[in-house]
Parts: sequence; C-alpha cells; structure tokens
Amino acid sequence: MADQTHVLFVEDDDVIREATQLALERDGFAVTAMPDGLSGLEAFRANRPDIALLDVMVPGLDGVSLCRRIRDESTVPVIMLSARADSIDVVLGLEAGADDYVTKPFDGAVLVARIRAVLRRFGHAGGERAQESGDAVTGTLTFGDLEIDTDGMEVRRAGRPVALTPTEMRLLLEFSSAPGTVLSRDKLLERVWDYGWGGDTRVVDVHVQRLRQKIGQDRIETVRGFGYKLKA
Repeated sequence: MADQTHVLFVEDDDVIREATQLALERDGFAVTAMPDGLSGLEAFRANRPDIALLDVMVPGLDGVSLCRRIRDESTVPVIMLSARADSIDVVLGLEAGADDYVTKPFDGAVLVARIRAVLRRFGHAGGERAQESGDAVTGTLTFGDLEIDTDGMEVRRAGRPVALTPTEMRLLLEFSSAPGTVLSRDKLLERVWDYGWGGDTRVVDVHVQRLRQKIGQDRIETVRGFGYKLKA
C-alpha cells in the first residue's frame, strides 16, 4: 500500500461501495472503504489517505460534516459524491472544503480521471502550470496587505500567515500571475481544476468565495458576464 495512492471511500450503498472499490483497485489505487461517516473519520485519522471520496448522504456523520472535520485537520484533497447535480448538497460540500464533486451514477473512468486530476494539482500547487505556459512568476508578490511567496508557497495578510488549501493556492497563483486581467470561469476550470471538458462553474464560484474570506472580500473582483480578476 505504501507505493500506491491511498483512497478513503465513504459510501453507505453496499453495491456502489464494493463495485467502486474493485474498479479503483483495478486502476492501481489502494482503497479503504467505509459505510458511514463516523467510521470514515476514524479510518481517515488512522490511515491518513492521499485523497477522500465522500458520499453526501451517509449515516452517522453525513458527508458534508465529515468533509468539515477532515478539513479542520488536513488539506488532503476531497471529492464529494452527490446523487443530484442540482442539489444544494453540492454547494454545501464545496463550502465545507471539498475540492471537486462527481454526480452519481458515475462512470468509473470519469471518476478515475477526476481523482488523477485532483492529485496532479495537489502534487504541484501552482508551479507546473506556470512552467508549462511560460509565465512563471517567482519571488514575493505584494497586493496591498497581501503577500504571496511563490517559491515557498506561503501567503500572508497584514503580516499574518493565511492557511490555504492547495486548490485555493493554485487559484490565487492564477490570479496573481495576471493581476488586473479578467479570467473566465471556463479558463479557471481548465487551469486550476485541469478540466479538459466542460465543468460546473459552481466549483469556481464557491472556491473564489472561500478564497475571498481568507485574503479579503474586495481583493478579487467579479466582472459580471466575464469572470474574476485580482485587483492590482
């Protein structure tokens, strides 16, 4: 297991849990599968997985609450699984700290692709994309009371450290690489979430809101009908 990516999978439906576990293991993942939120939390603390897949509707401790508990302790990537794309649970899961979500029923290949996309950006919080596009910015960037150390991957606001998840950090690096430039939601999905296909822009909107809460509500401006930009 030490050489494999370890997935914590929390799902109360026995058929889905067993079938998905087998599919992930065939793709080379090590999987710890749990039927409820409380056992999922215990497994997370005992095993410290590389990524967590959490169904929204699980007994004991629901997936959204479990995500919050995990996020209080770790920046490990979290993908929520929801039965309805239009469910408020999707937004609640993202607001709780999830990095992405997948709608059930899902194709196994799609789930694996999303897992690998999340893991790629967590392994390279920002530098990889910047190097690929040739617009890498190094050193410390300053925007008002906000300081971004692009080498050390650290952020400070008014001199105080700001704790960002890797997804939030990568999002901030995208904005800081082009301050004052409007970045569309689709472009952010492509660059930050590594979507080579159309995605749900709610993922972007919720993460921007979470980032604003940490670096200042006025630091990122909404440009209606176009996207977002970092105030220079």
